[in-house]
Amino acid sequence: MAAPLLRAGVQRVLRVPLIVFEILLGVLLGPSALGWVQPDEVTGVLSDFGVAMLFFLAGNEIDFRGIRGRPLRRAAGGWLVSLAVGVGVGVWIAPSTVTGVFIGVALTSTALGTLLPVLRDEGDLHSPFGRAAAATGAAGEFGPLLAISIFLGGRSPLAGALVLGAFALIAGLAIWLASRGPHPAFNRLTAATLRTSGQFAVRTVIFVVAALSVLSAVLGLDMLLGAFAAGVLCRVLLSGAAPDDREIVDAKLEAVGFGFLVPVFFVMTGVTFDLRALLASPRLLGLMAVALALLLVIRGLPSVVAAPEGSTAADRAALLLFGATGLPIIVAVTGIGVDRGELDSGAAAALVGAGMLSVLIFPALALALRRRSEGGDLVADAEEVPIEG
Repeated sequence: MAAPLLRAGVQRVLRVPLIVFEILLGVLLGPSALGWVQPDEVTGVLSDFGVAMLFFLAGNEIDFRGIRGRPLRRAAGGWLVSLAVGVGVGVWIAPSTVTGVFIGVALTSTALGTLLPVLRDEGDLHSPFGRAAAATGAAGEFGPLLAISIFLGGRSPLAGALVLGAFALIAGLAIWLASRGPHPAFNRLTAATLRTSGQFAVRTVIFVVAALSVLSAVLGLDMLLGAFAAGVLCRVLLSGAAPDDREIVDAKLEAVGFGFLVPVFFVMTGVTFDLRALLASPRLLGLMAVALALLLVIRGLPSVVAAPEGSTAADRAALLLFGATGLPIIVAVTGIGVDRGELDSGAAAALVGAGMLSVLIFPALALALRRRSEGGDLVADAEEVPIEG
């Protein structure tokens, strides 16, 4: 509750994404500072639901028709460059090849679920720049999920690809069936229960998120892959509903996600972050600084290729910063690496710390650059208008 209040107070001076305050408040309340909040099983489960809801909302928010073609093609190509460079750098600096792959995949992520609310709050989500940023985020979030499933799932790459193919077949079939709308019976029941205790559409969505998340977990894939696919499926399923009904359902889902579950994930990210250990080790602080710089180089620079034609230098720099913003995937990849004993906990803390700093710093700088670019565009447009008489 305090996070929006703090943001509203600071917003007069500096535009800072809301999640910055959620993470910082988590650090303040957690064991690293006041010690009022301790991570336990309940907060862990709620945090898992929160990150799943974050990925669902990202999948549900993406307008694939808007980003298909040049934006998505270039964004995917940029991510493949990031993967090749990231794994190469990771293998070079890590003590083993497997550890290097963990580090490389972590450094290729983009926090799409973080960027979309920022772009939407700025009214920039459906502009050419917003579509390019969304495409960059989609590639930087979906690509690492595929890499985790194929290379870091504890199977051989061939077995991982086969399991991933089975999941894609099931999810793709569900999306295909949903697209054969408009499903009049579903839409009628959705409309009839919008303002009753039935809430059929919301219950259906929660069921789909749970079902695909469990399916991905049963298949040994990352749960976030199922949550992301659920977002795409539900967007298609609800596309045949009346526009007003669909808007109400979306508002209810955002209320569940951004009003409850998603903030728990970001707050608990701050709570579980071991700030004292990081500050006590100059080596880890150095690793964190290096990882932050690598995010800019490995993930940020290749993201620029997705910039719309005619983009200003400020727009390209903003897209670089947005592309280098990563946290949820970094948390997921480092968690898997630590659990499997392939990644040192100190290195994991440095990577997560770099991800937190990227979320705290990069979007705010990108917004400032974007506003400067928009201001320049307005001035240029004004200069082109002829003055008569």
